[in-house]
Amino acid sequence: MALVTVTTPAPNVRTITLDNPARLNSMSFALVADLYAAIAEVAADNDCRAVVLTGAGRAFCSGLELEHAGLPPGAEDLGRHRMGLRAMEYMGGIVPALRDMPQPVIAAIKGPAYGGGMCLSLGADVRLAGRSAVFCGAGITNGLTGCELGVSWLLPRAVGTSRSNEIILTGRKVDAEEAERIGLVSQLLDDDQVLDRAVEMAVHLCTLSPLGLTLTKDTLWGSLEVGSLQTAVDLENRTQLLAGFTGNLNEAAAAFKEKRRPVYTE
Repeated sequence: MALVTVTTPAPNVRTITLDNPARLNSMSFALVADLYAAIAEVAADNDCRAVVLTGAGRAFCSGLELEHAGLPPGAEDLGRHRMGLRAMEYMGGIVPALRDMPQPVIAAIKGPAYGGGMCLSLGADVRLAGRSAVFCGAGITNGLTGCELGVSWLLPRAVGTSRSNEIILTGRKVDAEEAERIGLVSQLLDDDQVLDRAVEMAVHLCTLSPLGLTLTKDTLWGSLEVGSLQTAVDLENRTQLLAGFTGNLNEAAAAFKEKRRPVYTE
């Protein structure tokens, strides 16, 4: 049985659901393998313009599966240390896989987003939280480091270094209200509204230029990694020029003149 499901809640929108609620959608290697497959499927779906990432049941993702984690693919005949490295690389690669999707990803989060689950949410482009959402970096409290799946790079950029360092070093829990206040999530909603709001946002994104969305996502992520304002401006200039070749600006002007919504096919 698949531990991750893909559904179509609206035209051009796909929902990727971590679907093992009995284990609070914990990150076993089987679940992560299914998540890789779902990401690859949706990323290659030319009909899909926006993605919602969520968890079934009362949790988003409770982090690493501690009791029944299993083994990473391709780990046969590896010694202990090489297997450990293979496992870390396999888990760690899931967040860059989300970043590499051409579509914007909106995380709809309820309940625990612990350890790798918090990291997974940080791989989304937008995070919406239900009031039951709780975030923490669990690695430090489990006797490991607090740094995994890119959190040491992602969390400081989301909430600043002092808050990020405190959250990661102490392993304390951050409730939904605090998460919104410090910028870890962009909206706080009732639990029964968070998924609907994520789909609503995704539907709105589908009215925009598909290429414009992809280039904007790439530029936003890319600008986090460049070393200067000028480099970011240069990147923006090139992607804006590329988007200008689509004819979308002409369509926007015509739609404004004709008092209608623009229709973007590129």
